[in-house]
Amino acid sequence: MLSTWVATWTAVVPVKPLGAAKTRLRGAVPRPAHPGLVLAMARDTVAAALACPSVARVVAVCDDPLVRAELVADGATCLPDTPADGLNAALAFGARAAGGAPVVALTADLPAMRPADLAVALAAAEALGRRAFVPDLEGSGTVLLAAPAGVALDPHFGPGSAAAHLRSGAVRLDGDWPSLRRDVDTAADLDAAADLGIGPHTGEILCTRA
Repeated sequence: MLSTWVATWTAVVPVKPLGAAKTRLRGAVPRPAHPGLVLAMARDTVAAALACPSVARVVAVCDDPLVRAELVADGATCLPDTPADGLNAALAFGARAAGGAPVVALTADLPAMRPADLAVALAAAEALGRRAFVPDLEGSGTVLLAAPAGVALDPHFGPGSAAAHLRSGAVRLDGDWPSLRRDVDTAADLDAAADLGIGPHTGEILCTRA
């Protein structure tokens, strides 16, 4: 049962400044609501991670003061993007703050993620005892990269990240976790996430759509 699992993982969630984030998603909601949508998805992702029985701590890496304030209020630890060298550098930086604990990198666009799906995926990764990743529903991207204690995260997010993580030696996990694997890059993705059931913050933003 989930309640018997020990919370050991540190989740690292990078979030771009709201003005520069999720350009492919523009138009999914009225223009003034776009920054709020990006923030809402990040908040729902962090909330689901914090509710996961396997996760002890969530570290968000972001320079946007509004994002930092909201995520700290939600229970996350926030670090500035000190490397300022893109997504993978931010993830590696956040992973170093885990203090030797096992680390799971999550994208900040998983508003439908269920804590139970994340817990089962982390259990599968833990059983392997090596780096593992979960691809998005399309199969080419990555929504989760896990590294056991003492192993470098070595992230390779970006276009074609699933293949890049496989080449780096990470094991691909293809479990039936639709809520975890449904990242949101486009308006169609957002509709698909809504069909699965999205978190309350994203749901509130979607109420602005005509």
